[in-house]
Amino acid sequence: MKIIYVYDALCGWCYGFSPVITEMEKKYSSQIDFEVVSGGMVTGDRIGPIGEVAGYIKTAYRDVEKATGVEFGEKFLHETLEKGDAIFTSIPPAIAMAVFKSHKPEKQVEFAAALQKAIYYEGKEPSHYQMYGELARDFGLDSAAFIEQMKDSKYEELAYQEFQMAASLGVRGFPTVFILKDGRYEQISHGYTPMAAFEKRITDYLDEKK
Repeated sequence: MKIIYVYDALCGWCYGFSPVITEMEKKYSSQIDFEVVSGGMVTGDRIGPIGEVAGYIKTAYRDVEKATGVEFGEKFLHETLEKGDAIFTSIPPAIAMAVFKSHKPEKQVEFAAALQKAIYYEGKEPSHYQMYGELARDFGLDSAAFIEQMKDSKYEELAYQEFQMAASLGVRGFPTVFILKDGRYEQISHGYTPMAAFEKRITDYLDEKK
């Protein structure tokens, strides 16, 4: 049995869901494996300056805060968002996740949460590779070596394979969570799901297993 967390580093609702999935991973990792799959929300012609979608984000972030309790940081709101020139792209964070999973797969849920905090709280730009090296160092990895691995085409290929996996599972928005049980993927949540409701869905599957 495995939980598949399909997220995107640039998804605000995933940022809001981070405390839920992180807590559940801590609580149930001894019973269930957790895997993070990057969804590829901002790729192709969607990649561009955040200023192009700033109007939407300035309204949407309040909805996320109200529903989930997370906070968007002052640096993101008053520097990244106001300046509007940061390039928003899902590709570098997905590559970083692929590299990280090759080193510390048991920490991938925690790394996903750290990635989102760096972007949406600390105001780091997702197109800047230095950010990923700094995050890797926080997890005990060599910063320079991590950045060099991100430049290896095989990790970009792994990132795109995850985008394809998300599409093949029929994911149309993020976060979406599946349980892989007996070779079948069963969706257990879509969009933000509060802690209690999400935990009940996990325990229901665990009870079925008994």
